[in-house]
Amino acid sequence: MTDKKNSLTYAQAGVDIDAGNALVRAIAPLAKATRRPGAESDLGGFGGLFDLAACNFKDPVLVAANDGVGTKLKIAIEVDKHDTIGIDLVAMSVNDLVVQGAEPLFFLDYFATSALDVERARDVIAGIAQGCQQAGCALIGGETAEMPGLYAPKDYDLAGFSVGAVERDEILPAPSIAAGDILLGLASDGLHSNGFSLVRKIVETTGLDWHAPSPFDDTTSLGESLLTPTRIYVKPLLQAIRATSAVKGLVHITGGGFQENLPRVLPDGCAAHIDLDSWPLPPVFNWLRQAGGIEDKELLRTFNCGIGMIAVVDAAHADAVTAQLKDAGETVHTVGQLQEDAQSLVTFAGQIGS
Repeated sequence: MTDKKNSLTYAQAGVDIDAGNALVRAIAPLAKATRRPGAESDLGGFGGLFDLAACNFKDPVLVAANDGVGTKLKIAIEVDKHDTIGIDLVAMSVNDLVVQGAEPLFFLDYFATSALDVERARDVIAGIAQGCQQAGCALIGGETAEMPGLYAPKDYDLAGFSVGAVERDEILPAPSIAAGDILLGLASDGLHSNGFSLVRKIVETTGLDWHAPSPFDDTTSLGESLLTPTRIYVKPLLQAIRATSAVKGLVHITGGGFQENLPRVLPDGCAAHIDLDSWPLPPVFNWLRQAGGIEDKELLRTFNCGIGMIAVVDAAHADAVTAQLKDAGETVHTVGQLQEDAQSLVTFAGQIGS
């Protein structure tokens, strides 16, 4: 029989089951606020339930995506601001779903940390719930893991998983994409969640403190300005797709920028020609370019440079799609066109930020 004087508990090893239970109770109303047709169950089961039949699809194809937030998390931890990073987590998955024409249905999160701080974790998950509401998907479950010794004190990591559905004959990109199609760029809300290892390196070399006034936004600190959450384009894009039937393809401008993401929708023999003079470069990118001495090619390959999503549309319907997106609150720029080109995939004209 174990000597009770020397017995150890899980809590003494650094894992607090009671804190985990307290977090589940704290986030239950947040998850409930994201309910939608198909998601009626409460948290607490071994798996999240979703009734696809309740969504009235005729011939659905499921689309799945997962992602994290990257080293943007380090800034949230440094600044001790955790209420928006969950929006980034949702955005990085649901924006990848909508580019295939899919409506996001549900979301699950994975939160891993050294020791669970219930208040901080609740702030993170409140952001996740807010992102789900913006995307119209339900938060149906998740997992919280305490792993002392694997993570440094106060550190945590996030992963997100989302599933959507699209009618089989409406999957994007459409086979009709061709030379002459117009590229409509939807404005970003800043850096979104890409390139933060370079951002952090630039901040380190400049010697700026995260709490110092932002050099590109005089209303807030550097850290808080860089934590502006990723824009979620789901509802405006689904509205434009359904209202016009004219969206042939969508491109989420994430890691790899224009050069790596646009080719995903291009048919053989076509190149995306981008007019860099067609939209203004937001101040954060101009500051990064100057402070880091970043060449334009590197800037375009690492960051979204102010364009978070690109829609490929037939030239005859470009005005109608633009009007739909603007009515839904998006800022839209005609950023280029598809051209016949057997040699290149993405070409640029003009000068960014001119």
